[in-house]
Amino acid sequence: MAEAGSGSPTAVPQNVCAGSPTEVLWGRDASKIEDKLTGTKTTLDNHPETHTGEKPYMCGECGYRATYKGNFSKHMRTHTSAKPYMCGECGYRAAWKSVLARHMRTHTGEKPYKCDHCDHSTARKSSLDKHLAKHSSENPYICGKCCYRTSDKGSLSKHMRSHIDEKTYKCDQCDYSAAQKSTLSQHQAKHTKPYMCGECGYRTARKGRLFQHMQTHTGEKIHQCSQCDFSTAHKFILNQHRVKHAGEKL
Repeated sequence: MAEAGSGSPTAVPQNVCAGSPTEVLWGRDASKIEDKLTGTKTTLDNHPETHTGEKPYMCGECGYRATYKGNFSKHMRTHTSAKPYMCGECGYRAAWKSVLARHMRTHTGEKPYKCDHCDHSTARKSSLDKHLAKHSSENPYICGKCCYRTSDKGSLSKHMRSHIDEKTYKCDQCDYSAAQKSTLSQHQAKHTKPYMCGECGYRTARKGRLFQHMQTHTGEKIHQCSQCDFSTAHKFILNQHRVKHAGEKL
């Protein structure tokens, strides 16, 4: 086989890469095909499907189709309760490794997504995208009832409910209803209290409250006064303490 980039034509079987327009490809292209041939058997078996558009893996629940078995397996977790990835810090479980990695940033405080226009940073790309819209002058989505404009179609939909007072999301445990799904989810957490302490069984509706509670077990006092050596496990106690300093200045 001629070396890649030599400029001499090299015969390549058509069935190696379905869809090739001719039996003769240039050497540099042939070397790419050779890389496909020398890859793993799984990669080679799946490779032709990327050209044909064939999606042999179909979900019996919703009709979703996938080219690769790995992608199909990930999709099936949306229908089941399988959450194989677990956080070693708090026991949080996730269906996908990427979701667990994102969760871990709540422990590390890592915010890898940074704004190019200001010093804002965030743990999630979606949050950065929303923030960047604030810098952009393009707000194509306009409310027909007031002067509200936004760069996000979803935000406009949420805003429109403020005019019609439509509360389509209803709680299945009480008569509460909300205009936004996220608001309903926050309410339902009061019923389920999904965040549980592994030490004593304490349950709460908010992750922040669980974090505060865990400090009663560890003795950690992360909130420190900037004017003296006082420290506490709870922010509200620190705020109460600061009032004393404010009184001293009067």
